Amino acid sequence: MNPKILFWILVSTGAVLEIIGDIFFKKWSIENKSILIWIGFLVYFAGTVFWAFSLKYEVLSKSISIFTILNLVILTLVGVIFFKEDISFLSKIGILLGIVSIIFIELG
Repeated sequence: MNPKILFWILVSTGAVLEIIGDIFFKKWSIENKSILIWIGFLVYFAGTVFWAFSLKYEVLSKSISIFTILNLVILTLVGVIFFKEDISFLSKIGILLGIVSIIFIELG
């Protein structure tokens, strides 16, 4: 398989798993059920493993940048859609700049 595609699969899977972990953390903070925080930790750890394996196919600075930005953008959307959180105009600009930065990182 193409290393670039494998990198994107690994880093995207890692980001999605960490987002799922973050959702469990948020649900724990609302419902205060201890099982939710432990599930969150397990899923979060699995996401970190996928991200770590992405380092076999890309340099650390690129991998962590893309991972962090993907996490931020998707998690913000999840917060707005599922938890009805509001985001400011400046946050929307920041998300747009994050997406643009991924494009620039990929082109570079």
